[in-house]
Amino acid sequence: MATDELRLSRFQQRVLDLPEAINLGILGGRGGGKSYTLALLALRYAVQYGDRARMLYVRRSYAGLRDFEMVTREVFGLAFGTDAKYNAHEHLWRLPGGAIFELAQLESHAELGKFQGRSMGLVMVDEAGQYPDPALIDLLRANMRGPKDLPLRIVLCANPGHVGQGWLAKRIALRGTPWKPYRDERGDLWCYCPSTLADNDFIDQTEYRAQLEVACQTDPELLKAWLDGDFTAARGAFFSDVIDERRNLVEPWSAIPRVWETWLGHDFGSAAPSVTYILARSPGESVDGRWYPRDSVVLVDELATNRRDSLTQGLGWTVAVLGEEIRNMCKRWKVRPEGAADDACFAQTGHGAGSLADEFRRAGVYFYPAQKRDRVSGWQLMKRMLADAGKPDVPGLYVSRRCSYWWQTLPTLARDERRVEDLDTTGPDHGADACRYGLLRVSRKVKKAEIGGA
Repeated sequence: MATDELRLSRFQQRVLDLPEAINLGILGGRGGGKSYTLALLALRYAVQYGDRARMLYVRRSYAGLRDFEMVTREVFGLAFGTDAKYNAHEHLWRLPGGAIFELAQLESHAELGKFQGRSMGLVMVDEAGQYPDPALIDLLRANMRGPKDLPLRIVLCANPGHVGQGWLAKRIALRGTPWKPYRDERGDLWCYCPSTLADNDFIDQTEYRAQLEVACQTDPELLKAWLDGDFTAARGAFFSDVIDERRNLVEPWSAIPRVWETWLGHDFGSAAPSVTYILARSPGESVDGRWYPRDSVVLVDELATNRRDSLTQGLGWTVAVLGEEIRNMCKRWKVRPEGAADDACFAQTGHGAGSLADEFRRAGVYFYPAQKRDRVSGWQLMKRMLADAGKPDVPGLYVSRRCSYWWQTLPTLARDERRVEDLDTTGPDHGADACRYGLLRVSRKVKKAEIGGA
């Protein structure tokens, strides 16, 4: 193996020095040399374990595979010359000694079938932050098996600012001290390996930084995220510049003041979570010693039907079950079960069943369409009210600690990279949508006819 031309940065050498029994979370900023590090890890695994080495690299898109393919051509070409064979149609490397390295796309649960029954010793997930939750990656680990003396390892690689930043921070960046191995809740060994542009000596750092600055010229927080590689902060997230627990967080109330106006904000889901909020509007008064200017809105309570282990998967509740739970929540707070929902709730479902709103009406919950505005206008309203919270003379948006789904998701929701004024809809945005619908409600009193004859 002709490795004399392979050069490693200090960061890459530090990663390769970690024992192979340790799973890796290679998280950091742009330009840190993470993809090259993945190719080096595959190279070493192939050399050490020969024909027993079965390796898999996955990305969410084929475009990403093409980028990594070029990296592997460089690394394996330097190491093996023409003895390394690549089948571009199958995205498969056959390396000297019998090692197999497959590059594959994995975007949805439907694609897991192509890996069924196959054994992998080393699994690498690049740009893991593009996955809104870890469920798909966890299922992929079912393919990790091999002889007792063959180490099994999963490597997650990601930049901050994507939809999965929240779960990666929770599992890795906030769980472990950098470069110090720790055990997760399953007892598996992990190590958090952070990197930044400053760790990569093999690129023109000044020029690359300038390119990042141009790309983020309207988003300084995203630039900081890409430069610092900080997963522990919400930098680069859509609402990161307006959410502050010191201003927006409200400790749970025991009751809603009688003179406050109340209504619901609802985002429907079955396979995906359904989220419903009780919103209350201040007439301009204090509650529990805190002043809420006139027209301020408080999210008082929440019903979120996400699975315990997932922010993006729902419990599959029917409208009848969901309606009963919404009524129970409203009964506890002594408010009417009526409010604003997405226009999709009012589309006819066919077969004479009417719309979802009709089904809710039969279940005793009355929804009317949220005020007509485009998504961006709704987000701007939310941002303005979040930023204005705590000011003595303008209405703000306040959120109770009871609204745990809101606090788990909103601070780290990513922006759409192709439309930076909008959210990335692949993330857990159901709480954000329900909040937006509630804020966009028509302020005038809704006629009974508009809510199905309530």
